[in-house]
Amino acid sequence: MVFKAAFIFLAPDVNPEVHRSKVVTPEVELTTVAVCDYAEAEKTAKLLVAQGIKAIELCGGFGNSGTARIAAAVEGKADVGAVRFDCHPGLEGKSGDLLFGDK
Repeated sequence: MVFKAAFIFLAPDVNPEVHRSKVVTPEVELTTVAVCDYAEAEKTAKLLVAQGIKAIELCGGFGNSGTARIAAAVEGKADVGAVRFDCHPGLEGKSGDLLFGDK
């Protein structure tokens, strides 16, 4: 049985329906999806879980509250992990909580 996982990353001006890819190996199917903010990440995570995703890894742009929001959104139906850069080098040294969270 193939293990289904996903990686969600933050970027401006993206559409998660368009900006996505899938890599399929004999043992792992990895879906990568771009989202523009935490609210879109929550919606995307719920959709991924409905498609059978069992693990979601979040990019380093997700701060502590962003990671917690995604974990809450999937309601224990998938494991959620994160690459840790609270102050992300690709985001001018700022936290995703500041840039992508509720404004």
